[in-house]
Amino acid sequence: MTTITEEQHRLLLLCALRHEGETLDWKLLARVAQRPGGLDELYRGRVAERSKAAAKAEALLGAALGSFQDEKERVAAELEAAERTGARLTTVLDDDYPANLRLIPDLPPFLWVRGRLEERDARSVAVVGTREVSQDGRKRAARMARGLVEREVVITSGLARGVDTSAHTGTLDAGGRTVAVVGTGIAAPMYPAENRRLAERIVAEGGAVVSQFWPTAGPARWTFPRRNVTMSGFTQGTVVIEASRTSGAKMQARIASEHGKRVFLLRSLVDVQPWAAKMLEEGRAAVVDELDDVLEGLAGAERMRRAGEQRQQLALAIL
Repeated sequence: MTTITEEQHRLLLLCALRHEGETLDWKLLARVAQRPGGLDELYRGRVAERSKAAAKAEALLGAALGSFQDEKERVAAELEAAERTGARLTTVLDDDYPANLRLIPDLPPFLWVRGRLEERDARSVAVVGTREVSQDGRKRAARMARGLVEREVVITSGLARGVDTSAHTGTLDAGGRTVAVVGTGIAAPMYPAENRRLAERIVAEGGAVVSQFWPTAGPARWTFPRRNVTMSGFTQGTVVIEASRTSGAKMQARIASEHGKRVFLLRSLVDVQPWAAKMLEEGRAAVVDELDDVLEGLAGAERMRRAGEQRQQLALAIL
């Protein structure tokens, strides 16, 4: 079985905790557990946060903390599934947890990773868009990825068909690093199945496939919006190539804006999509006419690492 630390195991048990159909809020767990002593406090049934979610969590902890027998079995099964895929675990308790993710309030408590995470991932941009992409959109996504790679930017996307596929492939063809944030468990059948080879290529060529779900979790309506939250958090900004008003890429643009990340919309998108034009008018996004529009203001990886550490220190000061 995959070797994990005692603290990682304790965190996974809390994530698996279930009582009368209720589970703990994973975002809350992630925020609290990463604070010094936070995990111990959770095991005492105390949540160092004042919110409705915290009050609900304390009630659930008070009722459910015990032997964890069912939870231990669940965690053991998930660890075995992850081991079969060669995935490893990182959590908010660990130094290699992505720096950018620590800057958002709705961070996931753990990630399963095939391939490896690197410090340079902090200088990353998400390139996203519709699954039903036009031929011009495919070319724009690949061209954007290649241009960013030339400036030593890591390209992140969601491994979906359409724009995501073009972004990942364009990055690899240019010799760059790409990270795929997927909407299923790391040991579940690849979704979409057609991108299984692409996932293997990403891992083989020095990139990473990342999941925030239990390893065996299949696709569901709620998993992809959650994936978009994490993809936004993982990066410094999001570039939308093509996206209708119902696209998940539009949702990610909104989420990135709420996270305080940079949102970039291609001129060709703003010209045809009212939602994109509205974001631009409201000052929540910038229009992209050339590559330098995206590169301007991106911070280096070391600066983002320090920002993540400062965010943790600020959280402690507030308490």
